[in-house]
Amino acid sequence: MLYHTHMMRRPSPFRQQSEEDEDLSWRERLVRFVRSVPGALAGLARSLRLVWETNPWLTLGLGLTTLLLAFVPASTIYLNKLLLDAVVMAIRESARADYYLRLIAILAGLQLLLNLVMSLLNTLSNTFQQILQDETASRVQYLLIEHAHTLDMAFFERSEFYDKLQQVQQEAMLRPVMMIAGTFSLLRNALTFGSMIVLLVRLEWWLAVIALVAPVPAFIADARYGWRGFQLRRRQSQERRMQAYLVNLLTTDSYQKEIKIFNLGPFFIERFKQFAERFLSEERRLVVRRYLAGFGWGTLTTLVSSGTFLYVAVQAVSGRVSIGDLTLYTQAANSVQNNFQNILSGFSSMYEHNLYLSTLFEVLALRPEMPRPANPVPLERPFTRGIEFRNVTFYYEGRQEPALRNVSFKLEAGQTLAIVGRNGAGKTTLVKLLARLYDPQEGQILVNGHDIREYDPDELRREIGIIFQDFVQYQLLARENIGIGQVDFIEDRARITTAAQKSGADEVIARLPQGYETMLGRWFEEGHHLSGGEWQKMALARGFMREAQILILDEPTSALDAQAEHELFARMRELTRGRIAIFISHRFSTVRVADLILVLERGEVIEQGSHEELMARGGRYAELFNLQASSYR
Repeated sequence: MLYHTHMMRRPSPFRQQSEEDEDLSWRERLVRFVRSVPGALAGLARSLRLVWETNPWLTLGLGLTTLLLAFVPASTIYLNKLLLDAVVMAIRESARADYYLRLIAILAGLQLLLNLVMSLLNTLSNTFQQILQDETASRVQYLLIEHAHTLDMAFFERSEFYDKLQQVQQEAMLRPVMMIAGTFSLLRNALTFGSMIVLLVRLEWWLAVIALVAPVPAFIADARYGWRGFQLRRRQSQERRMQAYLVNLLTTDSYQKEIKIFNLGPFFIERFKQFAERFLSEERRLVVRRYLAGFGWGTLTTLVSSGTFLYVAVQAVSGRVSIGDLTLYTQAANSVQNNFQNILSGFSSMYEHNLYLSTLFEVLALRPEMPRPANPVPLERPFTRGIEFRNVTFYYEGRQEPALRNVSFKLEAGQTLAIVGRNGAGKTTLVKLLARLYDPQEGQILVNGHDIREYDPDELRREIGIIFQDFVQYQLLARENIGIGQVDFIEDRARITTAAQKSGADEVIARLPQGYETMLGRWFEEGHHLSGGEWQKMALARGFMREAQILILDEPTSALDAQAEHELFARMRELTRGRIAIFISHRFSTVRVADLILVLERGEVIEQGSHEELMARGGRYAELFNLQASSYR
């Protein structure tokens, strides 16, 4: 049975959509905002669940303190009214001055107590929010890296995936708590608003209506610029990744040799400066427009507040209301405006937070595209039937030409395979498919008689020890650098030592100041730098750490000196005994010992056989072997 899969590159919609959004009128944006309310409420529910799961007690404390603060303003304003009226009455009725003085003292005490309660609630609310924000940001980061680990290799080769990660890491870390805190503040403002309306309508109902209408234009302007800010950052995401990459180039030791030799520093610094100046210019224009628009529409609210004060002052002069009522109604009118404006701003903020959070939940909703079997076939130990490629064709996403075309070969259990060919011929792609980092579009790959798609991918990979040519130089302890080849045994010193002896890394470690406890690399304190060949021996030790049935070495001696290479391959038969071994190498002295040799050219197998068979055939392999051998004569 042949498996056929079809992977099509989905074009990133970000830039096209951003350009379309810039052409929308404010009415269209308002309509879009209204239509987005259900989505924002759904985002609120997801954010609340995320924050609650992070720390339910802090979430509950933040909600409770925020809501309790809702009733403080009305109580404060009413106490101020009573206090002013008491002062006026004490002045007017000197005969009862003692009574009013005692009343003033009681009211002042209550006002002090209320202010202390408000201060305490604000302190608790800020404390809860800050701690919860830190915990949630850490949890979001954890969820991101945990989820990213489950995704296929293809995701990490799509620029739009990195764009989304950039947006999440820049904005979405703090947005869940900001959205929840904003929602609690929205409820707080709504309750305060309701209590102020009750106070205000006691004088004139139309004052409440005017106070409600005045903040609406400012809200519309704020929602409009919030959407523009989101679109700007989304459009910039890819270039901001390039800016971060330039910072990494200029601040990481791996690149410093070449940057200094070629004097690339000024070139990269100038490019960083160009990005920074453009970003700052775009942000500056948006910020200036947003706040000037806010000031313009906020003037309307100021005029309404002044008009309300004038009207109530006239009523006080006419004797229709007391001096305390003047304070009460004036502050109530201002509070109605402010709280209604805060309610509208709260909705606007929820809308803006949800724009960023939608990207976070989009990333967390991504699922692997390579299917996992519902009932995986168990892997046998040891293998009895080896490896077989049957008419395998594979395209990298977005490429028109196949990386491998109709590749077929068979390798028996316990045999050794060598793969040779030019750079880009498909050698590394072949072993990536064997490790099921990708699925081929056509054909099938069998391990021990079963298609690898019938196995659990994690179980299959546990049987593969692979060291790529571009191996990672982990900035970890020497023993950890080897132990992570099989993390279940990372504390097994005997196993780590054996793996180091097999690769020759034990001699490297013996020269380190703290031996296996030496920090490698220079990123952390007391780190020790290794040469390229020494790093390669550490990487080889990781491969030997794993008691895998398939050992894959991609250019395993590219950074080793001639003596180290000779010593490694002198022991290779012993090291690979009982395993299937696959070597990728340009050195024909290495590959000639293999049981089977594949010659790849532009993704196709043009020759295969043993060294003797291929030399007798006099084809491409013989030509390359003689060409390389001639340089040593």
